[in-house]
Amino acid sequence: MTQHLVDPHAPRDLKAFIAELPKAELHVHHVGSASPRIVSELAARHPDSKVPTDPEALADYFTFTDFAHFIDVYLSVVDLIRTPEDVRLLTYEVARELARQRVRYAELTITPFSSTRRGIDEMAFMDAIEDARKAAESDFGTVLRWCFDIPGEAGLEAAEETTRLATDDRLRPEGLVSFGLGGPEVGVERPQFKPYFDRAIAAGLHSVPHAGETTGPQTVWDALTHLRAERIGHGTSSVQDPKLLAHLAERRIPLEVCPTSNIATRAVRTLDEHPIKEFVQAGVLVTVNSDDPPMFGTDLDNEYAVAARLLDLDERGLAELAKNAVEASFLDAPGKARIAGEIDAYTARWLAR
Repeated sequence: MTQHLVDPHAPRDLKAFIAELPKAELHVHHVGSASPRIVSELAARHPDSKVPTDPEALADYFTFTDFAHFIDVYLSVVDLIRTPEDVRLLTYEVARELARQRVRYAELTITPFSSTRRGIDEMAFMDAIEDARKAAESDFGTVLRWCFDIPGEAGLEAAEETTRLATDDRLRPEGLVSFGLGGPEVGVERPQFKPYFDRAIAAGLHSVPHAGETTGPQTVWDALTHLRAERIGHGTSSVQDPKLLAHLAERRIPLEVCPTSNIATRAVRTLDEHPIKEFVQAGVLVTVNSDDPPMFGTDLDNEYAVAARLLDLDERGLAELAKNAVEASFLDAPGKARIAGEIDAYTARWLAR
């Protein structure tokens, strides 16, 4: 059964502080954020799927032997998103869960190719996510922005389609801010995607590919050199290359770190072996994120609790970690100032108690 990695070492008061701490989430996947309740509801809508309809059975279903198995399970959940109504439901409910954790701003990674190739009309897809985004901001106060990512395992056909959807002014959603590359890294070389990232960047999008999660540091170098990455998704293996760490620190290129995810997919053996501390010691700008939280038995609050233990952080340290994510985000300057000010005010009130 999937282990729910709620950190037992985090002090109760620190957990309470984290629960109300205003946050930004920069590395979280659209489909991967579907809660057991939503997955079971979608599975019931589509009974031909192999995904369990019982939320409790999903705990066993979401137990992964390795990264390849995780991708297989992930894609089976992707297959449940078949209509614009499914897209809208998922997006709005993900926003509800983010708001519960006091996430004020989130850049949600969406893979439109996975939906359009299953027959969802591309304009209907864009309308569904935008309608959910606007409703969520109105209802919950959580600001959502989109990262459209290429599913690397689907090759250059997916790259071409994703780039078209991200750069065509008739289709491009208002909330789109960045362009990414996800999926398996082994055998999926980063340089082949350069022309697509060049087009996305020319259209005003930021570059945020995954790299160095299940491959070595050369993949991170490739993402920086060929894809002009402004942030790196995971970047776990960067710790193996001191020159790379120095480069990331000097250029202030953030790493989107997802500790529990790295354990669940076997990218890192144990939490105590996670390189987040080495990243911080090297001066790299680190943000903490949840990746595919229900699938990994975690949420953003728990990832902050894990980081607090691994980095020996108190409330002020956690507040600075939260502000790292705000700094590394693609929110506009007034928005960044607003959330950073909210973090500072909340921390001051807490410490004055």
